[in-house]
Amino acid sequence: MLTVPNLLSAARLVGVPVFLWLILSPVFDGPNRDGWALAVLALSGVSDWLDGRLARRWNQVSELGRLLDPAADRLYILATLVGLTWRDIIPWWMVALLLARDLMLLIGVWRLNRAGWAPPQVNFLGKAATFCLMYAFPLLLLSDGTGWVSSLAAIFGWAFAGWGSALYWWAGMLYVVQVRRLLTAGTTAD
Repeated sequence: MLTVPNLLSAARLVGVPVFLWLILSPVFDGPNRDGWALAVLALSGVSDWLDGRLARRWNQVSELGRLLDPAADRLYILATLVGLTWRDIIPWWMVALLLARDLMLLIGVWRLNRAGWAPPQVNFLGKAATFCLMYAFPLLLLSDGTGWVSSLAAIFGWAFAGWGSALYWWAGMLYVVQVRRLLTAGTTAD
């Protein structure tokens, strides 16, 4: 349980409220801390990559890690969506689109759990979707300014957001197919 990959995932979870506080600082008449928010988000992305790589390399893949890693990803995505929406950087419908997919997966995990199955492993498409969204959000935060850097960040940020959202739903649909196959198999994992 106390492995380096799991500690990295736990540290990512601790960073979520810090990130949210940093990104929402201007909303509550505080100083703009977008640079620090971007740094926390970047560190989260690096540690996301590193924890998976180390877990595989050191043969420390664990059930806890299989839960912590996607949980940290989802919480960073949720915190970023809350922050960017609250600051009017992204529209509410994008939040609804991404949260609807997560709700669909949550129902699938719940149904699998009731049938005695563990959640399926995260697939490559889901990782690619998260990767795109983790690029999109910092770029969209960076686009909340003026000048050519902000304009360029908006172009690339919305491109990554579009690709990430599409891949996010595609991966979600593949997950639903997996859940359905397991549930219709008629036996439990025991």
